[in-house]
Amino acid sequence: MTVRVLIADDQQLVRAGVRMLCETAADLEVVGEATGGADAVRLAARTGPDVILMDLRMPGTDGIQAAQQILAARPATRIVALTTFDDDENLYRALQAGMCGFLVKDSHPTQLLDAIHRAADGDPVFSPDVLRRVIGTALTNRPPTTSTPRGPELTPREREVLALLADGLPNAEIGARLNMGVTTVKTHVTNLMAKTGADNRVRLAVHGLRTLG
Repeated sequence: MTVRVLIADDQQLVRAGVRMLCETAADLEVVGEATGGADAVRLAARTGPDVILMDLRMPGTDGIQAAQQILAARPATRIVALTTFDDDENLYRALQAGMCGFLVKDSHPTQLLDAIHRAADGDPVFSPDVLRRVIGTALTNRPPTTSTPRGPELTPREREVLALLADGLPNAEIGARLNMGVTTVKTHVTNLMAKTGADNRVRLAVHGLRTLG
């Protein structure tokens, strides 16, 4: 299956770099490059992308406003913030706008490619440090419990994968750490979600911190 990608950034060099990176993956197709938020809204309507990589700070209509307009018209579109600014204000504004992920522009190329694929698959995607902050907020805001929750029985390998995932690592890095292919990592993550009842990567990571920590 080919994933259709739209790049929205007012810096030509950033757009060119992301396009070149996407072109290294046979299953990614860049269907357009938007120079601003209004342009992103127009191109999204015309090209129907599966995933949009959206800069947040652009002149005129910014990335937050563009995401809201695009999702109002095409709710199934997966929009990932790709920004220089990873402060909490931008993070939570992006999530409130309906974006499914948040990456900083200095992310490793393999991490960005993995994020596009995971976004297309319906998973939330975050830079590792951003994911830790989201998980930390979830843990801080959880209701108090009188005992440590007991998790399902996991294999030793599943526990290793879960521990690295809870630390915010993407599939490619988990595979490198454990000497296994990305496809095998994805299989373990799918199995972990089924065993724990977590319906996305963030909830699975929170479960890992609660039960393995």
